[in-house]
Order: sequence, then structure tokens, then C-alpha cells
Amino acid sequence: MEPADVSRRRYSLATLRSMIATWRERTRYRWELKRMAKDNPHLIDDIGLTRLQVEEEIAKLPFWQR
Repeated sequence: MEPADVSRRRYSLATLRSMIATWRERTRYRWELKRMAKDNPHLIDDIGLTRLQVEEEIAKLPFWQR
């Protein structure tokens, strides 16, 4: 394996890790929105979102997590 192949692989692994971290962060955010909408719906206005925006974001969770 040549050095260029190795650096390309590392970059790909770094990119993959970054993508997974982003997905996890978005999932946590959507779970928090879901919890907030259920427990403290008045806080939705405080963070500058509409109820429709929150519902659209929650809808992006996989169906088994909604």
C-alpha cells in the first residue's frame, strides 16, 4: 500500500467518524426537542422555534423512535 492510499483511508475514516458524530448530535437534539415539546411546550417559544418547526424536526427521527 502506498502512502497516498494510507492518507486517503485515514481521511475517509475521519470523515466517517465526523458524519457519525453529526448524526448522533442531531438525534440528541431531536430527542431534546421531543422531550421539551412534551414536558415544557412553553420553552419552544423561548428558543425561537415554532411548533410546526419542532414537529418537522421530530418527524426526522426514525419511526420507531417517535
